[in-house]
Amino acid sequence: MVNPENFIYIFALLILIIICIFIFQVYQKEKIRSQVTRLANNTLEMTPEEFFGMRTKSFGGKGSPQYASKYNFAGVYILLNETKNLYYVGQGQQVLNRVNNHFTGKGNGDVYADYKYGDDFTIKMIALENSGFDSLNDLERNTITVYNSYNKGYNKTRGNR
Repeated sequence: MVNPENFIYIFALLILIIICIFIFQVYQKEKIRSQVTRLANNTLEMTPEEFFGMRTKSFGGKGSPQYASKYNFAGVYILLNETKNLYYVGQGQQVLNRVNNHFTGKGNGDVYADYKYGDDFTIKMIALENSGFDSLNDLERNTITVYNSYNKGYNKTRGNR
């Protein structure tokens, strides 16, 4: 038979463990949110028109491979429809190509339609390298969460697993 005094101590210990786990999870989420926000805030923000100009310069106007490999990095991009305050987060091994697709009708159809009909957009790109994340999927998933682009944006999934 279990001594009632011991039961109370065991119950109190279990409650303490649950509280510690909860606090740790909150801390981890905040740490990731802070990390993604810092990465996004330390990157260049541009309009699609500025992006097209930069992309043309980056590829030397002729799709030069030496420029493509230097600037067309693996990473995540954040598209903000400033008119509607909606986000789209995506990833690519060649991030410039992926961003370009969205504004030329070969990516997310909703993003393209809003762009085509005159909504204002800004673009941010985060390189996977030196981001602190192990994979594009991990960086994308966490960025989707931080920007809430699944619940209140263009993303149709919470990211790849």
